Formats: sequence, structure tokens, C-alpha cells
Amino acid sequence: MIRFFDILFSFLGLAVLSPLFVCLYAAVRLESKGGGIYRQKRVGKDGREFTLYKFRSMRTGADLQGLLTVGGKDPRITKTGAFLRKYKLDELPQLFNVLKGDMSLVGPRPEVPRYVAFYSLEQRKVLAVRPGITDYASIEYFNENEILGRVEDADKAYVEQIMPDKIRHNMKYIENRSVKEYFKVIFLTLQKLI
Repeated sequence: MIRFFDILFSFLGLAVLSPLFVCLYAAVRLESKGGGIYRQKRVGKDGREFTLYKFRSMRTGADLQGLLTVGGKDPRITKTGAFLRKYKLDELPQLFNVLKGDMSLVGPRPEVPRYVAFYSLEQRKVLAVRPGITDYASIEYFNENEILGRVEDADKAYVEQIMPDKIRHNMKYIENRSVKEYFKVIFLTLQKLI
């Protein structure tokens, strides 16, 4: 049933938001060189890698300087990118990932392979379900970039503190996964965005 809602909502979202997609894509392209869509390998259900789509919010090649975004003043982020990230608009192309079946609207945020390598056996349980665009961890860590911007070693803080806590929040959804919980997370996410 959840997959039915994923297909329905992602299809409707893509259809209704297509004019916004065109405007955001153009804004990204006009401000800096490179494509408007950023592609990154992420780890999905059962540990399979897939290509995640986002509107590009950084200068081309900026990810070679580190995977984590640290604070609102990260010089790699473009002005358009800062706007997209603030309102989570950079995530909209993931509706294609949902339609394709790589992701769900609700589920643990997919990590890059580098961070999945740090998962304990217990933490790898998050890979038993389809990853999502939003979850309890996304709501709790809505301002993750600002948190990481305040620490000396962002990578260490992420691996040792934030990532384990996010997985703990992920398990709350996984252990209570249902259509009711699915809609609850969507509602809480929209509430947080507003």
C-alpha cells in the first residue's frame, strides 16, 4: 500500500511541480557553470547502490572538498543553492527516485557508501527498507548543516554522534512502519517546512 502512495504522490508531484522544476533548473544553471542536476551514489535497500538526484546547490566539483556541508557559510554553496537548501527544494528531483522505486517518500535518508561503511551490524538494519526523502531523523536534524558548522571536526562529529542518533530515529519508523506512520511523517515534515 505504501508503494501505491509513493507512485501516486511522486507522479502527481512531478506533474504539478514541473513548471517549478524548470525555473529552479534554470536558476541553478544561470548562476554557476555545470548541470542543474547533481547526481550522487547512495546506498539503498539491501545495500544496493543507486543514483540519487538533487538540484545542484554547490559549485561543480565542490564535493571533492568533502561530502558534508558545514554551516550556512560554506563557500562551496551558491546563492541559489543556499535558497534551495533552506527550503529543501534541492530535494525535489528525488521524486524521480521515488517513481523509479529507488526510494520512498518516507524512510531512512540514504547515505553515501563512505558512511555506510561505518555502520555496525545493528545499524545496517536501516538498509532493510527502501530509503526515503524524509523521516524522523530529517525532522529532528532539520538544521544539520548549522550543527556541523559549530564543531571543529564535522566529519568526526557526524560519524560518532549525528549518524548514530539519526539511525536511532530511523528505527522508530522502521519498527512501526505502517500507512498511518507514513502519513504522520509526511504531515510532520510539511509542518516543519512551513
